[in-house]
Order: sequence, then structure tokens, then C-alpha cells
Amino acid sequence: MARFSISGGDDGEGSSNHQSRKRQRLPSIDEDEETAGSSGEEEEEDDCLIESSSDDSYREMLLEEATRIDPVISQISSSKDSSLSVSLLDPDVLDCPICCEPLKVPIFQCDNGHLACSVCCTKVRNICPSCTLPVGYIRCRAMEKVIETSRVSCPNAKYGCKEKMLYGNRFSHEKLCVFGPCSCPVLNCNYIGYYKDLNSHVRAKHKDEVIPFVWDVSVTIRLDKTTILQEEKEGEVMVVQVFRGLHVVYVVVSCIAPSAREVGNFSYYLVTVPLAVDGSLVQRSMMKNIQKLRNEQPEDGFMVIPSYMLSGSSRILLGRGRAYGHA
Repeated sequence: MARFSISGGDDGEGSSNHQSRKRQRLPSIDEDEETAGSSGEEEEEDDCLIESSSDDSYREMLLEEATRIDPVISQISSSKDSSLSVSLLDPDVLDCPICCEPLKVPIFQCDNGHLACSVCCTKVRNICPSCTLPVGYIRCRAMEKVIETSRVSCPNAKYGCKEKMLYGNRFSHEKLCVFGPCSCPVLNCNYIGYYKDLNSHVRAKHKDEVIPFVWDVSVTIRLDKTTILQEEKEGEVMVVQVFRGLHVVYVVVSCIAPSAREVGNFSYYLVTVPLAVDGSLVQRSMMKNIQKLRNEQPEDGFMVIPSYMLSGSSRILLGRGRAYGHA
């Protein structure tokens, strides 16, 4: 079920007439005979007003009863600025029936009323896949009006996002939304929430399971297991994941946060110094922001370390932006 709001102008005439009809006073049985003897035309007009008022009251009563019984079936509330809040039982009606992507202007229809977005009209060579009639030449102005005046809440509203956007833009917003839900990286913890709330959660619930760090100051870590680090002041959570391969390990360093501009970029500088071999292995790179750890061998953005180099020590330096220091 999807909820969206529809905004539109109102000249106020309909609302005024409706209220004036509801305020019509019923004739009193104590009125004098002169009033009771009004012309037949006036009596007919009064009857119409009474009937209209009764119909309005009856409709309001039915709407209140339906909302009381099942508020999910229809939730429509009007406000002074003429906006409506509507619940869709089937949000797919606002998607292109061919590609299943959100409809965007221009929207086309065939002679039978089947809809198609402009991209799909080209893909199907202007032949409606539902009825084989031509499609792509007649605009569906009614659906375009619905799409243009509809606003939907962000899917991350329950995590704190208050943005409302066009239905067709909700996916692009969700990809960059700073309130995208992040999962706790600690094993067997099911916490999911806004990344700043997650930082507070890790500090409060998993203090003994993370290594504290300070920006641009190196810390010693082990590369035989996954390590979780948390910045001492702001609380950003970083994870060093280790995946074992054949005689090598793959190391990935990530920040648990959405890929939103407000979060920022982070980097790491990793140095591994083996005991039995001269030299060291150095990796300097930008981190990826991820919202959930994946226990799959990475395809990119990893560091490969030979197994024989794991006998020594490893140090990592974490920084905001690009790291130029030495660990």
C-alpha cells in the first residue's frame, strides 16, 4: 500500500455552496399560514435544498463508518490548502505496465486505453503489447495530471526522512537519501536504523566489541578476522572485512553509512609488515559507504595480501577525505 498527496487549486466556490446548503434551516411547523402558503416554486426549491443537505449528511456518515471499520480501504482527508492524502491499495497503477518503472510525462495510450511510457513506445515499435493497436501517438493527459500533482513520502520516512517527491523520482531520491537504513555490523545483531542512530547503538550496546580510533592516527589490527572500529568523537563505524582465498586474503575497508553527500567521504591507509620477510605491503584507497555487510568475496575495491605476510603486524590509519599520512 502506498500513500501520496495530491495538491490542487480551489476557487472556494464549491466549498462555499456546500456549506451554505448545509446551513439551510428547515421550515418550522409553527410558521404562520402566510409562510406555509408560499408558492409551489419556492416549496420545490426548499425541498431540493433539504434533499441535498440530507444526501451530503448521508455521504459523510457512510465515509465515517467506512473509515471506522477499515481505515486502510480509504483514507482521504482534505485540508485548507486543498491537498488530499490518499492510500493506494495497488501502487502499481502508477507504473508503466510494460517496463514496470514509475510513469513519467509524457504518457501515451492506445485506442483501448492501455498505457505506456515514452521509452516503451519505442521499444515495442508503437504496437500495444496488450491489444496490438498503435500506441505512442495519443497522450493520456488525465494520467499525466495525476503524476504531475502527486507527491509521495520517502520510503525512509520511518527512519526520519521528511522529504516528499514526485512519484517518478522516488527511486532516485532513495539511492541518495541520508536516512537510508543501515544494519549493525556486529554478528547476530539485528538492529537497523538511521546511520547516526546506528553509531549511537554501537557505542551503547557493543562498546566491548569495537576498537576505538581517532582520525589520522593509526591503530593496530588483526587481519585474520573482521574488525569493527568506531571513531571516538562522532562515532562513525568502519569495518575491515577479511575473506580467505587460496594462499591469500582479500581485505575490504568500508564505512557503515549511506552514499549520501551529507555523510562525506573516507579513506584508509593500511600497512602490513611480515615477521620473516623484509619489506611491507601498503594499500591506500578511498572507502565505500555501505548500508549492510555482505559475506561474499568482493569483486572490486579490495586489497590482496599473501597468507605468509599475516604473521606480522598490520596498522591502519583512517581519515576524512583522502589519506596522505603514514601508518
